[in-house]
Amino acid sequence: MARTGAETEAETGTGSHGTRERDYEVDHRLSDADENVHSAWDASLDPALTIDSGEVVRFECRDAVDGQIDVQTTAADVSEISFDPVHPLTGPVAIDGAQTGDVLEVELLDFQHKGWGYNIFFPGEMGLGLLPEDFEEPGIHIWDLEGNVGHFVNGIEVPLDPFPGVIGVCPENADGLDTLPPRSVGGNMDVKHLTAGSTLYLPIEEEGALFSTADCHAAQGDGEVCVTGVEAPMFVTARFDVREDIDIEQPQFRTGGPFTPTGVDEPMYGTTGIDSDLMEATKKAVRHMITHLHTERGLTRAESYILCSAIVDLKISEVVDAPNWTVSAYLPESVFPD
Repeated sequence: MARTGAETEAETGTGSHGTRERDYEVDHRLSDADENVHSAWDASLDPALTIDSGEVVRFECRDAVDGQIDVQTTAADVSEISFDPVHPLTGPVAIDGAQTGDVLEVELLDFQHKGWGYNIFFPGEMGLGLLPEDFEEPGIHIWDLEGNVGHFVNGIEVPLDPFPGVIGVCPENADGLDTLPPRSVGGNMDVKHLTAGSTLYLPIEEEGALFSTADCHAAQGDGEVCVTGVEAPMFVTARFDVREDIDIEQPQFRTGGPFTPTGVDEPMYGTTGIDSDLMEATKKAVRHMITHLHTERGLTRAESYILCSAIVDLKISEVVDAPNWTVSAYLPESVFPD
């Protein structure tokens, strides 16, 4: 059950800009105990916690596949991972007075990882990720997360700036809805810029809002191409306010980034994908980056795919020069030891 009662304390989080220390009152804590976790969007669920507008909640979130992976897991184990269910959501939290048509303002205050995380990709036959046809066998990397850095192979270090992959309120009349697709009320959006200091706005469709979060990532490239970011169990601290003066149809947000891994402009290596189909252009850009990492940086193709999912950002460079569109993949060269 939630431990309640206002506590003034310095919460310490992690991110690529160094350790953040913020003083604020934590009004409620919601652990990842079974009674506080659910695996589907469902309006009939009793709230794990009810709070007032303006209060701060610290959520404990399990990893995306609910403890099926630990630091001993190998690639041979990946095929046995079950998706029934997936995304153990911590919540739901009801906000007193929140009504249909209002907007829930979620100020993300802090994130704390637990020292480890993982990237996985699944056997190609499962059809998951951007390039299942290129990778017949599954792959995994267990990350050592040390402060603001995630350690990869060959001395590669990835800056961390954690965010929640799943964050949202309950859809209208939801009755056991799958958590995998994002919806107009949020959910599995995987927006990597919802970092500490960001504010998210969610349209409310159910009385009380019924907010939940899960699937935290210590880092992720825009695209999450192998189907996982750096998945990690984590603590998420957020302040909630009900807004009646805003009218939105889908999630919106304010963020300060970082928009590059180090938070400043830095050298990038880019590959492009050009095709008349935007998804095919995306695949080409990532395939070319995988080849670059394999031939120029000495990574295996599996390691390259994982690194792309953890740090490479996809951008739509143009969608106006018919009949072909351009997608670019950006690799920050600062992650390499040389």
